[in-house]
Amino acid sequence: MNDLSAARPASLADLAARQASLADLASHPFEVTAPARQASPLIIASPHSGRIYPDEFAQQSCLAEIILRQSEDCFVDRLVAAAPKLGVPLISALFPRIFVDPNREATELDQEMFAERLTLPVNASSPRVLAGLGVIPRLAANEQEIYAVKLPPAEAEQRLDLFYRPYHRALGDLVAATKRQFGICVLLDCHSMPSAGAWMDGLHTRQRIDVDYVLGDCFGASCAERMTGTAEASLVELGARVRRNNPYSGGYVAQAYGRPAQGVHVLQLEINRALYMNETTLEPAKSFTAVQDVLKVLIERMSNTALQLAKTA
Repeated sequence: MNDLSAARPASLADLAARQASLADLASHPFEVTAPARQASPLIIASPHSGRIYPDEFAQQSCLAEIILRQSEDCFVDRLVAAAPKLGVPLISALFPRIFVDPNREATELDQEMFAERLTLPVNASSPRVLAGLGVIPRLAANEQEIYAVKLPPAEAEQRLDLFYRPYHRALGDLVAATKRQFGICVLLDCHSMPSAGAWMDGLHTRQRIDVDYVLGDCFGASCAERMTGTAEASLVELGARVRRNNPYSGGYVAQAYGRPAQGVHVLQLEINRALYMNETTLEPAKSFTAVQDVLKVLIERMSNTALQLAKTA
């Protein structure tokens, strides 16, 4: 078993999945990397790149590790790892989304996954729950059942208490602290998308993704046009193919945190995995550092625009 310090890769050569006991992972379920000085109201989040798998979860699942890992937004935390050096805080979940998904509402639970009736609030009509992709997913990225048997109801509360809620408390604290300092906060919520289609967000499509990046601002509801426009123009200038709000307009984080009228802006960024990795072997491609360079420029420009936006708010 690997300890958590060994599970934080320092280089691209150390990006394999790790295992830890549930207790060890719960003691450090996320990582916040703060800059020496925060330069602007921009903060970065990577909620789906966690690759430390609890031993207990590995025993519960009937799927091979390589199948489970296809649900990860592989290496996104490393793609944006330059953020703190640019004066931008970075928060990354260390637990995998297939274990508990922080980009879901806490009530998006599938009662059918559990051996007994849940006492927690349940949003059974959620399209994501119906697709098997709730806060505790039932299906993996290949649409196979994750568990061979039903889970005890206590499992839901435990995962929410130990992983989901601590991540959101930390994210909420980071947003609040940034807003206190600058008057506004701009959150860039970073994800990756499979080039063959978007099953893990319940879209049930295998139509090949024909763009490099998708910017989701809930059709203007979660983020100021000035910020979305800066992101789009920066990526296009760097030679990328970009689209807004299709097929991703913004998940739970964008919908729950994005309140432009109250000074909190959330822009969701989806990165085509074919740009930087082998989607079959789950290994970084030679182009990995080139994508890092693109995102470094994006972060710099969004940081500058966020600072300008704060001055006019």
